[in-house]
Amino acid sequence: MTRLAALAERLEEPLLVTNLTNVQYLTGFESSNAALYVQPSGETTLYTDFRYIETAREIPDVEVQMTKRAVMSDLGEWLSGRVQFEANVLPYLEWQRLDASGAELVPTQGIVEELRAVKDEEEVAKLRKAARIADRALEALTAETWVGRTEHEVAWRLLELCHAHGADDRSFESIVASGPRGALPHGRPTDAVIEKRTLVTVDWGVIVDGYNSDCTRTFSTGELPGRLREIYDVCLDAQKKAVAGIKAGMTGIDADALARDPIEAAGYGANFGHGLGHGVGLAVHEAPRLSTESPDTLVAGHAVTIEPGIYLPGEGGVRIEDLAIVRDDGVELLTSFPKELIEVG
Repeated sequence: MTRLAALAERLEEPLLVTNLTNVQYLTGFESSNAALYVQPSGETTLYTDFRYIETAREIPDVEVQMTKRAVMSDLGEWLSGRVQFEANVLPYLEWQRLDASGAELVPTQGIVEELRAVKDEEEVAKLRKAARIADRALEALTAETWVGRTEHEVAWRLLELCHAHGADDRSFESIVASGPRGALPHGRPTDAVIEKRTLVTVDWGVIVDGYNSDCTRTFSTGELPGRLREIYDVCLDAQKKAVAGIKAGMTGIDADALARDPIEAAGYGANFGHGLGHGVGLAVHEAPRLSTESPDTLVAGHAVTIEPGIYLPGEGGVRIEDLAIVRDDGVELLTSFPKELIEVG
């Protein structure tokens, strides 16, 4: 069954897809300006402007309609009756343009994302390839000297190595956070010089064939002060317990608790302030969520990160993250870079 057919089966009313990643997932069409109108019967119309129209005409099983640059304004000529729209991604100004058409707009969210969350084996193969390339790039980086270089320099070198090992692009700006800056979960690289006897957190990912990887490892630059070594060991234990316990049928809340409970038991619950993980695919952050507030239940085929962290303001931090595929009886890890503490020079 095609992805469009699978979507049509879930619809009771037409859906206007304006999330460009969802358009890409459903049709393979990549564009900066498009919308997709899918009816419960399976009839589908792809709307885009002159710049992309010839590429759009190559897409099978869809009717193609050329619009002006302002796609939403033009759609008013064709839409009528009740039409679902992706309320979580459509800007208010674009909604106003659609609303002027006279169609009855019905807000919804997550319909396509629920399909996207379950990866087929072709998608898993792309994710696995991306994770392997990312692993090899970081392995090459660990053979180099880090101490005395700036976070910016190390992050740039990692980007070079990712491309050298076959990445199409990076998934996001790599995080290289050393010393006290490691207490910032999303600390961007700076001109801070990496010093001895501290922790360095590296969060990086690459894009291969449109699919993202996402991984984090934390390194030492020599013998660590007691508390930094302690939080590394606690975080590693929690991450391993989550990897061992996650499986299909588990809620995102229960998955999160597998790592959160041992971190809290060690006295660092207040220092683990984010969720355990998130889905990864065509976007680096997508459904499902693994957190204390997650509404999701894991199913076989979900691609998720497993990334507990402990952050001590003014001292440092640690995060250890794997990318994994949920299976009926556990998870398949796509990342293979070692998790035991590695010292870099």
